[in-house]
Amino acid sequence: MPIYEYRCQDCERVSSFFVRSIGNEVTAVCSHCGSSEMARRMSSFATAKSVASVHEQFAPGSEHRSPEYYQDPRNIGRNVEAAFQKYGMEMPPSVRDNIDAARQGETPKGLDL
Repeated sequence: MPIYEYRCQDCERVSSFFVRSIGNEVTAVCSHCGSSEMARRMSSFATAKSVASVHEQFAPGSEHRSPEYYQDPRNIGRNVEAAFQKYGMEMPPSVRDNIDAARQGETPKGLDL
């Protein structure tokens, strides 16, 4: 059940059309201005990613950001610490206390887990 996209030649906006099967014809009418002057366009597509591939692709210093990285309590709060340092901000004592407590295995204050 494909979804086809068409660009309106009058208002230049994109409209999507759900089709029950590839063999069915599409009568494309712009859902924005009602024009029938439509040009079919190539649609984008998505790919599935695993948790590991997301960590590899998006985490800074990704060579050490495997799922095991997050099981090491020393790494708790590292992103928060890095963000405060990056922007030259002083970390509030309550944030520092919560990170330190979490690294010691304590539930941060104010969280009921």
